[in-house]
Amino acid sequence: MNGIPRASTPTAAAPVPVVGRASWLVLPEVSVLSGIVPGMINDLENIDWASMGHAYGPASDVPRWLRDMASPDAEVRKQAFSSFCSAAHHQGDVYPCTVASLPFLFAMADAPSTPDRASVVALIVNIGREAVDRDEPRSVWIGPDGEESTAYQDAAALMRGRGEAFIGYARDADAQVRGAAIAGLGLFLDDPERAVGALRERLAAEDGITERLLVVRTMGDLALRLPAARVPAWEWFDILADGVAVDADVRLAALVQRARCVSESIDDTTVPTAIGLLRRITPIPRPQESETEDESRGPSEPCTCPVEADSDPGVPGHVAAAFADLERRGRAHTPTTSLLVTFHEVLDSRVEDRTALLREQLRSPDAATRYDAIDMARGLITSWRGDHTHLVRLLAQCLLPRDSYTSAAAAEALGSLGQLAEPARETLAAYVTTHRTTHRPDAWASPHPELRRAHQQAVLALAQLGDERALPGLLTALDTGDDAWRAVNAAGHLPQAAAELTPRLVRLLADVDHSREWPDVSSPALASALAKLGDPAAVPALTDAVQAAVRHMQWRTAEPVLKALASFGTRAASALDTVRPLTEADNVAVRTAAAAAVWEIERCPEDVVPLLEHLLDHQRNFDAIGLAGRIGPPATPVLPRLRQILNEQTAMNARNEQQDAAVLNVGNAWTLVHTASALWDIAGDSEADTVVSALLNAWKDNDSTARDVLACLNRMGQAARPALPRIQTALAQPHRGNDRWSDAVASDLEIERICRSLVAHLRDLPEPAPDGRRGVQARNVSEMASELL
Repeated sequence: MNGIPRASTPTAAAPVPVVGRASWLVLPEVSVLSGIVPGMINDLENIDWASMGHAYGPASDVPRWLRDMASPDAEVRKQAFSSFCSAAHHQGDVYPCTVASLPFLFAMADAPSTPDRASVVALIVNIGREAVDRDEPRSVWIGPDGEESTAYQDAAALMRGRGEAFIGYARDADAQVRGAAIAGLGLFLDDPERAVGALRERLAAEDGITERLLVVRTMGDLALRLPAARVPAWEWFDILADGVAVDADVRLAALVQRARCVSESIDDTTVPTAIGLLRRITPIPRPQESETEDESRGPSEPCTCPVEADSDPGVPGHVAAAFADLERRGRAHTPTTSLLVTFHEVLDSRVEDRTALLREQLRSPDAATRYDAIDMARGLITSWRGDHTHLVRLLAQCLLPRDSYTSAAAAEALGSLGQLAEPARETLAAYVTTHRTTHRPDAWASPHPELRRAHQQAVLALAQLGDERALPGLLTALDTGDDAWRAVNAAGHLPQAAAELTPRLVRLLADVDHSREWPDVSSPALASALAKLGDPAAVPALTDAVQAAVRHMQWRTAEPVLKALASFGTRAASALDTVRPLTEADNVAVRTAAAAAVWEIERCPEDVVPLLEHLLDHQRNFDAIGLAGRIGPPATPVLPRLRQILNEQTAMNARNEQQDAAVLNVGNAWTLVHTASALWDIAGDSEADTVVSALLNAWKDNDSTARDVLACLNRMGQAARPALPRIQTALAQPHRGNDRWSDAVASDLEIERICRSLVAHLRDLPEPAPDGRRGVQARNVSEMASELL
């Protein structure tokens, strides 16, 4: 590349330090002289690899992977990198064997003759990034052998000891090596003046937009890592961001990094300025990017994105789709994408500013910019409360019949919004109808992969809204078997179409081979859909499925199918002879599900409560605790056990807080919620103070419990009054809770609904009578308010 100085070849290298307490780490001196790689590779045998472990066992195979990384065969190298990352750098973990590999990786990176040097440098940077991020004085890491490990500290020290090497890599003649090395200048150089100078030099030398944006990003990383680098970095950002003669992409990057490093620099002009710069960067669409379509290869993709091939027929559809989704979400279709993602992270709770920025992104004339904005918009809507109608409509405008790649992403995003996608309902329906009339009635099974994915995602989003116009696509899937697993998961949203859906789901359930652990369409998914449809015609098929699952000892299948049977209550009476014996099954989860089904079908507490007394002896058997609550006052015999569970959990949480280990209470919170709820439903007002206290403590420790906590408080009526301040706080917060779960939006909408009801009525209701008793007979506050009105 013009203007790039070639890296000078150093004549020697400093010895690599032996760090930490890693006695196995006997490292040779690392040289960067030409031809050193073969010598270093031979030194691999000087390390006791067998004494170390990685994610999948002893590290004896690491030397072979390191040798193969230098192989002249490209396929051998590719497999070696993949194997090493999968085991010795599994999900970013750093093991002693990872640290022991670093000198050899550096030797390969230093040798000009090494093939795939950029991949080697990128691997070193990835390892170093994880090590530096986790190199904290008080951190204790446990290795695969269960012993304390200093691997992160060892790796971080080693990387800092070789920090100067990254200046050479960043000046390399190979642009890919330079690109892989730039981040290392911000991560591993401890001399702030040296690092700032190197990054300023790189910006002047690079002329690729991706590399220039990375240089500016790395300066931000450096400023946040080294306090001494902050002032010169901020001054540099000011010069770049305000420089009229500076290229717009660099100005935008500097503006974002300045906001990232100095939050006080964000003002009312920040986002409008960024939008203006983004417009200057956005490419003008070429004439050939007009909406044309070539049926021989599927829809045209204006943003030149890859069209995906059909998956291996031997891999279950849902597994292949999960890996495809993972790969797809790792793509960035324009160099500014990572920059804009960072900008949204920096803006955080400034929802109005972020919405303005997203409007610009989603209306961009550049298809790549629009595409990459879709997931950013989804993230904002699912994370922050507010009126997002305009953004939802802009997402709907990305449903372009001749751009299936973008349409699929937009439809998938809309499907994740649940009821918040309501403003897009008619656009989704029109898109689905257009596919069926323009292409073929069974567009769900289209031979064009991207068109098929786009149509399916739109159908699923429409089904999420309970719209019966999604039905033709679902029926096609269930009748043909094409991606039927997708249709099964959506079918439960259309109970009004149970007459057409239930027979098809029943047929699929009957065809499941229960000897296979992972069938293409799972029995639990089918059982869940049938339970949501609520058609009792499914009971015989569910009964047969339970018997087959038990016969093959597929307990993970039997349990959810039993729960589906229980959902039919007395209408599942024909299954009783099958269900009752399973209350003595070997598997505790199946025994619990069977006991619950017997209760729902028969409603005879004298048969079920004795079973509960044994089921509650199993730690954290939340289903058994929940069953006790549903039985109510007749379950009084188990009250002592429930009180014991609650007391033990409360004492444990108190100890954790005293020992500064409150993080352990996050998981324990669920025990508090389930047990306290059951205590209320059985004993009523006599446990009110204990229940409210436990619920509030659980909510404080784990916000994910909010919906369950509020459900119980709603049942408690006036007794929930002490929780009113916490409820008001939850209603006022702008950020959605439970954002880790797939039903995050639906959960948060339910939380808001209950909170509004409780705040509106608890605030004005009189204090409860001291001797009043509601117990399981208590009416929720909504019912009480209706009477008052």
